[in-house]
This record gives sequence, structure tokens and C-alpha cells, in this order.
Amino acid sequence: MQSKSKSSQQSPNQSSRREFLKRGGALTVGTALAGVVVPHVHAAENNTIRLAIVGCGPRGSGAVGNAMMAPGGPVKLIAMADVFEDKLQRAHQALSKEFGDRIDVPCDRQFLGFDAYKKAIDCLGPGDVALLTTRSGFRPTHLDYAVSKGVNVFMEKSFASDPVGLQRILRAGEAAKKKNLKIAAGFQCRHSTSRQALIRKIRAGVMGEIQLVRAYRMQSGGQMGPRKPKPGENELMFQIRNPIGVLWGSTGTWHDNMTHQIDECCWIKDAWPVSAHGVGGRVAHSKDCSQNLDSYSVEYTFADGTKAMVVGRFLPKCYNEFATFVHGTKCAAQFSGAIHAATVQTYADQRILPDNVTWKPTKELNNPWQAEWNDLLDAIRNDRPYNEAERAAKANLVGLMGRAAVHSGRIVTWEEALASKFEWCPNIDNLTAESPAPVMPDSEGRYPAPVPGAWMEI
Repeated sequence: MQSKSKSSQQSPNQSSRREFLKRGGALTVGTALAGVVVPHVHAAENNTIRLAIVGCGPRGSGAVGNAMMAPGGPVKLIAMADVFEDKLQRAHQALSKEFGDRIDVPCDRQFLGFDAYKKAIDCLGPGDVALLTTRSGFRPTHLDYAVSKGVNVFMEKSFASDPVGLQRILRAGEAAKKKNLKIAAGFQCRHSTSRQALIRKIRAGVMGEIQLVRAYRMQSGGQMGPRKPKPGENELMFQIRNPIGVLWGSTGTWHDNMTHQIDECCWIKDAWPVSAHGVGGRVAHSKDCSQNLDSYSVEYTFADGTKAMVVGRFLPKCYNEFATFVHGTKCAAQFSGAIHAATVQTYADQRILPDNVTWKPTKELNNPWQAEWNDLLDAIRNDRPYNEAERAAKANLVGLMGRAAVHSGRIVTWEEALASKFEWCPNIDNLTAESPAPVMPDSEGRYPAPVPGAWMEI
């Protein structure tokens, strides 16, 4: 879940999603889960932008909080959808406590089930926003429908769990452009004014030619024990409730955690990598039942031959680091800090030391989670072009390249990833609560884990 670093200095009204959830209630579990052309899709005459949320976990509820605190005019939540009633009710209770009658979601606009997303989106009209905040497996399905109904979209990362899903995101993004719909993607770091300031310095040549970008997320967590479903919960519903452990439901631990920093690497280089290779593994005698590895190290190569290293490790009692660094021919810089904090600074040379800092940006007025919503709603109210779908999908694809390179033990190229027809769950649009699960555990409750040299996912 996204949150603000302790080192960030925001006011209470600019708090992160995690801090909102602490104030709002007990939302501490993960997320489940042929329109006509509209020439001018912007806020209604009374200036109220209405929201519908699809996926009522912390990410979605936090995004609603950011929307409510955006300037420019009134915002109301009018519909909610999830496959789990307990999650929807917890979210509704917490949001209602925080925002009162701005949460206008009576029982007849609280929708449950695999078709609930359609019913919630159908409550919206031109100028309104569908918040697509399930895990990534279902994002392409939900985005297709929202665009077909002519409504604006905020979609949380990650955006699809396989290349076919990302191809759907790209097509939906193009369709949205033709309808003048706004699509915001949950890469909030792109809206960080501190990072934008450093990007301007990089483009101006202050750091010289960028030779290397290093991104790290090394922390505890990520392992999954044997399946313990809730009463009456079948295998499919268990996997949807615990999607991070199965690759069809999410992009997996490494990708889901590292996707912001993968996007940062590409932003810094202003390019997509041409290839990826890497290594990863599990500790000896691992009891992890998920499909994830616990360590990943991916080397991306760009067309000019420069590199980005993206390293994730998810084990307790080890050295932890959460940061992105940039090395140019003239000097080095830090681009990002713990929990996506705007720890941005340049150094006199290549030494990353506190007493070697030469520049820091001015303090951010809004944290990036808030800034991305300010930007989206401003674009809707003022009818400005705003579509982040292509950039989001391609950054997501970079992550899938790296994950596939580690899991398969081979070099994966940008071209083959972009053209890949691989998908985890071809019938995902038609799943019901009684459908067979796309992947099954063995007799010990373990889901099939990648074996380099034999595994394929591109």
C-alpha cells in the first residue's frame, strides 16, 4: 500500500493514503478483486464530479480521500463495487466517518459480484470518474468497460498482470483519446514537483550523460503460508482475496512493489529499455507457498547501452533499502527515498553521502498522491487533454520484462514483450464465483513457482 515517509513534511490536509486510512477506520486488508463519442467530457453544470469505486481495499479508499481533498469544486462518491461484502462495508463505514454526506452510497448503489463493476460504472455520467482499484488482473476488463461507457478513469497500479492485458490497456487508452476522456494512472511519483525539478536538471545536462540508474526495495515480507480460506470461500475467491501470491491476480511481489521505481528509471532515461535479464531465487528450505521469489535483481539495457539496475529482496533480518539513485558523467543524485518519499538531491561527485549534497529542491506543496488527483480533476473541470494510459502500460510492460527474465532465466527484449500473446487467464472477463481457479496449489498448499530454464511468461 502506498504511504508517506516520516521524512516527508506535509500538513494534515496533505496526508498520505495510509494515514487517511488510520484516521478513517480499520481498512487494513488488501484489495480483491459500445459507448458513443462524448466531445466534451468535463464536470457537470453544478461543478460536482461524481465517483464510483471498483475495488474497495485501502488503495481505492485512499484514492477517494485524495479526490475529496482536491481543490476546484465538489466531489461525491455515489457507487461502490467489490466481490467481497466485508471489504465494501468496511470501506463505506470508514469513508462515511471521514467525509459525511459526501459519501452518498445507499444500499442500492453498493454492488457485489463479478459484474458489480458494470453496475457501479453505470451510475456515472459524462465528467464523472471511475476509480479502478482492484489488483491488476482485472484492470483491463474494468478499463474497457469504463471507456465504452464514456467516463473518466483513475486506475491504480499495477495495470495488467500479463502482456495481453497491457495490450488491452493500450487499446483502451487510444479509444479514450478519441472520446476526449481523461485517464489518470497511479504512478504518483510523476506528479512530485521535487522529482520534476531534478528531471529538468537532468534534461538540461547538469548531471552530464546518465550512465546508470539504481533502484532498490529491500524489506521484510512477501511470503505466503498454506491456504486458509474463510468459511465457504472456494479456491478462486481465496486467490482474489490474496492476489499478490498468484501471478494471474497481481503482478507479484517484486513487480507490484517495484513498479514505481521501474517507471522512475524510464522517466530518468526518457526511454524504454531494449532488453532485460536478471537473477533471483528463494532461500534454502523456503516455506513460501506463493508463486513469488524472495529476491530479484534485474539489469535493464537502453538503446544507448546504459543500464538500470532494479533490485528487490523481501526477507526479514536483512539490510533494508528503499531508494532510487542516478549516476551521470558529472555527478550522482538521489531521485526517490523510503516509501516513495521525495528525497531528491544532487551530489558533488559520485559519492552518495550526506555531507556531499550540492542541491535540494524546494519543499513540495502537496504530496504526490494528492497532486495526481489535483491534476486529474483540474483537467476534467477545464477540459484539458489528460491521458496517462500509454505511459503507464509501457512502464508496466518493462516490469513484466524484468520479472519474466528472472523467472525464465533468459534475456527478454522489449519487442518480444510488446508483441507477446501470453496471458494467465484467457477467460478473465467471464469469471464467476463458481469458476475454476486459473492456478491450483499442490497437496501441500504450494502454488507452482518459477523454475528458470523451464518457465515461460512472455
